[in-house]
Amino acid sequence: MGKTALTVIDMINTYDHPDADRLLPSAERVVPVISRLLERARRRDAPVIYVNDNFGEWRSHHGELLDKALAGPHAHLVEPLVPDESSLFVVKARHSIFFETPLSYLLTQQGIDQLVLCGQVTEQCVLYSSLDAHIRHFEVTVPRDAVAHIHKDLADAALRMMERNMGARVCDSDDLWA
Repeated sequence: MGKTALTVIDMINTYDHPDADRLLPSAERVVPVISRLLERARRRDAPVIYVNDNFGEWRSHHGELLDKALAGPHAHLVEPLVPDESSLFVVKARHSIFFETPLSYLLTQQGIDQLVLCGQVTEQCVLYSSLDAHIRHFEVTVPRDAVAHIHKDLADAALRMMERNMGARVCDSDDLWA
């Protein structure tokens, strides 16, 4: 059995995008769940890796993304999830956490072969990241109560696809690092 990392996808967010109104209710529900996952992972010294969209800000780095999100109107969704000093941070530009990022190299260097994917959006970035993790031979777990969606029906279908087509373990967050 290898090393497992908690991977937080796109939660450092200003929610200033076209689908934000549909995403916000789901994000409100998952933030406390992800916060508890972060606490449990850190207590067990499991690596925590934030992979976050750069929102087209090509000169930005993780600190600037965080500062902008914390200064925005939805800071209450970011504050409980702020990376600590041991967290790793990868900036991405597209849906998958792997697409043209150094994540694969980072995971190999850290001896990580299992990923717990949480964050947003289930039917987009989480789904594509799960597929890319699967084709790279990483084991994937997705806690269904720790992923936010825009469209519930598509999110439910995405979770079924991850489980059936990609061999992902879909479970409740309470089943992890209990």
